[in-house]
Amino acid sequence: MGRPWRGGFWIALAAAVIRPLSFLLTRRRWSGQGNIPAAGGVILVANHLSTVDPPLLAHYVYAAGRNPRFMATSDLWQVPILRRVLAGAGQIPVHRRDPSAGGALRDAVAALRAGRALVIYPEGGITTDPDYWPARARTGVARLALATGAPVIPVAQWGAQRVWGRDRRPHLLTRPEIHVRAGRPVDLSRFAVRPGVAGTADPSDARLLREVTDAVMAELTALVELVRGEPAPPRAPGGSAQPVPGIPDQPAAASPAASPSVDPDAPVDPDAPRAGSAR
Repeated sequence: MGRPWRGGFWIALAAAVIRPLSFLLTRRRWSGQGNIPAAGGVILVANHLSTVDPPLLAHYVYAAGRNPRFMATSDLWQVPILRRVLAGAGQIPVHRRDPSAGGALRDAVAALRAGRALVIYPEGGITTDPDYWPARARTGVARLALATGAPVIPVAQWGAQRVWGRDRRPHLLTRPEIHVRAGRPVDLSRFAVRPGVAGTADPSDARLLREVTDAVMAELTALVELVRGEPAPPRAPGGSAQPVPGIPDQPAAASPAASPSVDPDAPVDPDAPRAGSAR
């Protein structure tokens, strides 16, 4: 992983808090970290299971050698100490009820162009599917991909809901196993999206945005099937997410059918930790 406490004071502080808690409260089954580029702007698209999966996912991304930037609900900025940590670590506030909230997308584009690793939850929040399958996504991930040409990496996770689930009770004594697996970059070339090249497709085309988003979610769902060890329901779960006022289909902020580009051999990737390992 290189330097154990990299990324500046605030990221190092967050890592100093999150890593010990992650080791203490969970068991990790990680794979595919070698699929995350070592440098350059990248969009990490993850399924959202629980209010606790952002720090657990941050641990995974940090251990892969990247400093994660989340799009986080602005409500978290109302907590004085947390506000300083989030701002200092370069996280992106999403003002859900503010008509100017579209600025979060501009900030996300700027972060990607500056070479950051951006983590988004495209479903619009924690999945509403009763069995925790990914729900229908908003088109913000497509907007970011079209605007920047950054590679889109699906990241499937499973197990965080056993730490904090819909019963809204912490389960801290069972040390559930947390599966996190990154896949290969989603091939969006058929939509004229070229890695590292912005502006090769029309980001205002609603049909294109939906097709790109659905392609990304198909890859993510296929990866979730692998980490769960079972097929997704034949019919798309959930339903249309309601757009945030002022933001056309913005990716979600972090909250308080198999595809050929999914890497079935990711657990034995020489650049990735073996299943059950952690850094």
